[in-house]
Amino acid sequence: MIVGGGGFRVPLVHRELARRPELPISQLVLTDLDQARLRVIRQVIGDDPRVSVADSLAEAVRGADFVFSAIRVGGALGRVADERRALVRGVIGQETVGAGGLAYGLRTLPVALELARTVAELAPQAWLINFTNPAGLITEAMRDVLGDRVIGICDSPSGLIRRASQAAGCQPSEVDADYLGINHLGWLRTLRVGATDLLPGLLTDRVALQSFEEGRLFDLDLLRSLGVIPNEYLLYYYRTPEVLATLLDGPTRGEFLSAEQAGFYSAAQAEPDRAAELWEATRLRREQTYLAEAGDFERGSFKRDDAELAGGGYEQVALQLMQALAGGPSRQLIVNVANQNTVAALPAELVLELACTIDAGGARPLPVSPPSLHQLGLISSVRAAERSIIDAVTGQSYLSALSGFATHPLIGSERIGREILDDLLRAEPALAALLKQDTPD
Repeated sequence: MIVGGGGFRVPLVHRELARRPELPISQLVLTDLDQARLRVIRQVIGDDPRVSVADSLAEAVRGADFVFSAIRVGGALGRVADERRALVRGVIGQETVGAGGLAYGLRTLPVALELARTVAELAPQAWLINFTNPAGLITEAMRDVLGDRVIGICDSPSGLIRRASQAAGCQPSEVDADYLGINHLGWLRTLRVGATDLLPGLLTDRVALQSFEEGRLFDLDLLRSLGVIPNEYLLYYYRTPEVLATLLDGPTRGEFLSAEQAGFYSAAQAEPDRAAELWEATRLRREQTYLAEAGDFERGSFKRDDAELAGGGYEQVALQLMQALAGGPSRQLIVNVANQNTVAALPAELVLELACTIDAGGARPLPVSPPSLHQLGLISSVRAAERSIIDAVTGQSYLSALSGFATHPLIGSERIGREILDDLLRAEPALAALLKQDTPD
């Protein structure tokens, strides 16, 4: 079942399910607080007897084998407010990165933890697949309730590996890739075919690098100095002033998507027979403009390839994960799971994004080479700020929330962090009431 079943990308999951009749999924239950959006998405999906709608979370969760979390607390307008709240103070406010990610996490965690408790009570044997952003932070918090039965997913690492493999002249299925990080902050560190690592050669090939997104996003000398290829979201850390200038000069990603999706839902309600057609046109514009807010070349001169335009990719990761967990063939997938002892320098409970073997017993991290000092430092500083946000919600602590905003490397200012947090709490009375334990006068 899907919590957030009225979300725009839900039809991608159904489309992938329809393409793979071998999957052991007999019923897909959708639930959402926004019944109007849910009706539209049901219309987009069309006539499929396996798909049903539940009126309540309890009804949807009870007896489920898999719970897919794709909620957006505060909706698109909440994202817009998070982005603008940061930008007016001169810092990046992207949905999962920096001040925007912390605000989104703070707003989302109470709902996500309640979902985890509902699953623990009504479907204790279910696997919870988390796609709710910021995925690493939310997955780590949910683990406090569900333990190893919650696994976070993202399609960015697999997309990077696919693009880099093709640029290096091989197929992704041939590659043994070393990828390590946290959600939306990781690095492709080796690209092995047999005993040969193709990554060093790729990093010296300007033409090959500029044939795919990450090779265009980052300066060639930076990539060579790092010796790795960063996840696309590291753009916000490695090109902060340039990205900030671009964001200040135009609409944010949230503003673009809010307008696009509001137009879609409104049009689909007026013309339900055209819902699927309208959805596909809106989806294609979404994919074509991915990361467009981050720089000029993504706006027009650089085109995404056909595989990217076909869909988000996360639905493939989700269904491959579900198939393996349900007892199908084991797989190696990059997912968000507890570190355990994979990286000795990091806490065992910290959620990393790394390659795992997946089977009916769950996800087991594969060994990785130790992170560089740079990688370890950035992972640690960002996740420390995110962990403060988790502690703020579980401990009802304003001071923990302030610590998260003040110490995040993309904020780097107690004054700016406090201003962003206080502005958020003024706009969210329920959240302000939650953080009451040590709220200053």
